[in-house]
Amino acid sequence: MTTVLLPPPTTTRPAVPRPRRPRRPNRLLGQNSEMRADGVWNWTLPALATRLPDGRTVNTCPAAGVCALACYARSGAYRFPNVVARHQQNLEYVLDDLPGWQRQMAAELAHPRYRGGWIRVHDSGDFFSDHYLAAWLRLMAFRPAVSYYCYTKEVRRFRRLVEPAPPRNFRWVYSKGGKEDHLLRPGDRVADVFTDDAAIRAAGYHSQDASDLLAVLGPAPVGIPANNIPQYRKRMAGRSFGEWQAERDAKRASRHPG
Repeated sequence: MTTVLLPPPTTTRPAVPRPRRPRRPNRLLGQNSEMRADGVWNWTLPALATRLPDGRTVNTCPAAGVCALACYARSGAYRFPNVVARHQQNLEYVLDDLPGWQRQMAAELAHPRYRGGWIRVHDSGDFFSDHYLAAWLRLMAFRPAVSYYCYTKEVRRFRRLVEPAPPRNFRWVYSKGGKEDHLLRPGDRVADVFTDDAAIRAAGYHSQDASDLLAVLGPAPVGIPANNIPQYRKRMAGRSFGEWQAERDAKRASRHPG
């Protein structure tokens, strides 16, 4: 009788491919020719909302109101596939690895190129969560040699998290056209979008067209001339974003009194 020797049982499991590590951008901050003249760099997220490649739908502007119907960052070059992909990549980074994003941003801001300069937080998008805003506030405190500014419609969030103890190197302006316009107070620094410079002057506002930094450093209230996008100008119908939002709020209140 022939004895057949069998190999010992194995507990080795089939190889499972490791999940691919998300690709991270080498540099987080960008700069266009217009901003370069003012020494401004910017960080950008998708405008309003986006569906990420993994299927998640994320609202990056929770307080957006009528501005969503005439948003410059939802047209033109912002819709180029490579631009959309980069903005989504930025969003995925802060959603999936906020501590890692914060470390990389802190390291980048330490570079001498940013010393004495300005960071515009969001060329599009907004502070969509408490955790995300808190991360920026930590960065501002950690890198005091850099100045930061933003436009935001997140009035409630800023009242709670920023206004009680704002970083000394951070300036912001509340931009009208959002769901929280009714929360604005007389002492707030505000900006509104108008059809043209004549409308800005007629309303008693001060144009920031010469430099984006005038939004936070120039006289207030701040007037922004609308981009020359025909369908958006038609929707504005000669109104500013603030007037347009007020009309919408009044209609909603009349339908739901009390």
